[in-house]
Amino acid sequence: MRLLPKNQEHGWAPYTWLAYFGFFYLQPALGGANWKQWLWTALGTVLFLLLYFGFFWVRRPWKLAILGGLVLCGILYAPSNGGASCFFIYAAAFLPFAVDSDGMAVKLMALIPIIVVIEWRLAHLSVWFLVYGGLLSLVVGGSNVYFAGQDRMNEKLRMAHAEIEHLAKVAERERIARDLHDVLGHTLSVIILKSELAGKLIDRDPERAKSEIADVEQTSRQALAEVRSTIRGYRVQNLAAEWKRATAALETAGIQVESESQSFPLSPAQESVVALAVREAVTNVVRHARARRCALRLEPVNGLCRLEIIDDGCGGDRIEGSGIRGMRERVEALGGTLLRDTRAGTRLTIEFPLAPGQEATIS
Repeated sequence: MRLLPKNQEHGWAPYTWLAYFGFFYLQPALGGANWKQWLWTALGTVLFLLLYFGFFWVRRPWKLAILGGLVLCGILYAPSNGGASCFFIYAAAFLPFAVDSDGMAVKLMALIPIIVVIEWRLAHLSVWFLVYGGLLSLVVGGSNVYFAGQDRMNEKLRMAHAEIEHLAKVAERERIARDLHDVLGHTLSVIILKSELAGKLIDRDPERAKSEIADVEQTSRQALAEVRSTIRGYRVQNLAAEWKRATAALETAGIQVESESQSFPLSPAQESVVALAVREAVTNVVRHARARRCALRLEPVNGLCRLEIIDDGCGGDRIEGSGIRGMRERVEALGGTLLRDTRAGTRLTIEFPLAPGQEATIS
């Protein structure tokens, strides 16, 4: 049985957060607690673990019910254990992730220090309980309001990106279906009619049947040529479609887009590399950059194809992920280079040589 959901985004981090619960054991350990007090402490630990891991499994509004259980544990254990302030800290830390808006998180979080103050006054607790349970809860919970807002925004972006990809696939399937119908529908109907006619004439008029079979062969060759032409058309439009999808993804994420693309011929291998690079780079901008503007440029320069994707986001680590490494390997296979500058936002520059004559036929 798993303690955390399989799709838990935080990975192993929730296990490390349990270290803060160690404060709950300081007073029993240092104060020479008897076996009853240790039993009471163990019961509190079991309740805490059930509530803690349960928070990651349930959905709203049940998350709020679990946080209420943590606060209740803090109220029950505070008179006998000052370390019970950690219950309030955990509740405040999780609260922003249990509601749908920052405003609601702030309103509910204000209740935690009020409860702590009331508990402090009624139970005549140490001022340190007031500091840890009230002040530190606000600090931790307040900082998590920002991170919870980022998580909600990223989730919306992921849903929007998935929807764009789904709509693009549906539109592409519909376009292929229309094209195949237009290309092959009439031609195959003619082939069927001529084949049936030839079958009827083969005994009565062999010469005419032979002529009809020759027409079937010619029509079939014509249909094959049209199919090949259609397939070449899909390959040519691949980069254009990816460029449109990338622009749409950026705009959906609320990022201002500057798009400059010159039309010039690329081989299927070159076009595939550029399309994959655009997809990977724009995905990184949408998911990680927190950018407001992004520029996409594709142009031929001095015999080279140059692709630039520039954003004004937070930059990034110099360590390359698997996506960037794969992109670099594909570009280098074409004899090109990939440069990535993260000092001010992120500037990704890809260049590879064009074959003689590719630049000369720019439309």
